Amino acid sequence: MSNLAIIAGRGGLPAALVAALPERPLVCALDGFTPDGLVPDQVFRVERLALFLDALQDQGITRVTFAGAVQRPRLDPALFDPMTAQMVPRLVGAMQQGDDATLREVIAIFEESGIEVLGVDDIAADLVPGAGVLAGTVTPADERDAKRAAAIVTALGSVDVGQGCVVAAGLCLAVEALPGTDAMLAQVASLPRDLRPAKGLFYKAPKPAQDRRIDLPALGVQTVRNAAAAGLAGICWQAGGVICLDLPAMQAEAAAQGLFLWAR
Repeated sequence: MSNLAIIAGRGGLPAALVAALPERPLVCALDGFTPDGLVPDQVFRVERLALFLDALQDQGITRVTFAGAVQRPRLDPALFDPMTAQMVPRLVGAMQQGDDATLREVIAIFEESGIEVLGVDDIAADLVPGAGVLAGTVTPADERDAKRAAAIVTALGSVDVGQGCVVAAGLCLAVEALPGTDAMLAQVASLPRDLRPAKGLFYKAPKPAQDRRIDLPALGVQTVRNAAAAGLAGICWQAGGVICLDLPAMQAEAAAQGLFLWAR
């Protein structure tokens, strides 16, 4: 039996990760955040986190990887067990400092229980591409836009806001915030053409100070379709810092749509 568990959230990443591993891990999902295309082995609640950690240890789990999207769940005070209740002040304090602080605190709690937290690239490196142009052709104008976009995303990430933006001819058309990537690309698609000096690109990267073992940004085939619908020339991301859920399918879709894919 594998000593690895995936702490799964919504979306296709948990299933893609399971498919990339030689042996099926234990799949655990936060209540209310079921992954796509994957039936969890266990479902847990934050109010019972201490009991959940004990159950992982009892099953021989020594390593976990977080994969998938979650939002802050509504907590029911009546459900807290005594040990988890003791964790509440530190979790609430971290939440007040932002998402990055919250994720670091979650990692610390797992590690204090003797469970190692691994990043997706630690167990499935092929899902996190290295540098290269993976579809289409990148022009000098695209290179300039990518440089500008990288600076914008670094600034956004430094204040814990988002992991992406759209830049065209040096102008920022949109930035990613709480609604997410799809909402941002839909916003760009709705812009009047006279506000679009060029096609532009979508850029994605981790936040500068985030712990890369958790919440790495992810792209998939639907991202390519949405970028095409937004009239963009391509998608660029920080090499080694972004998960591609199905790179061959993304490349095929990019070729069909005439977009470039560039791990910068």
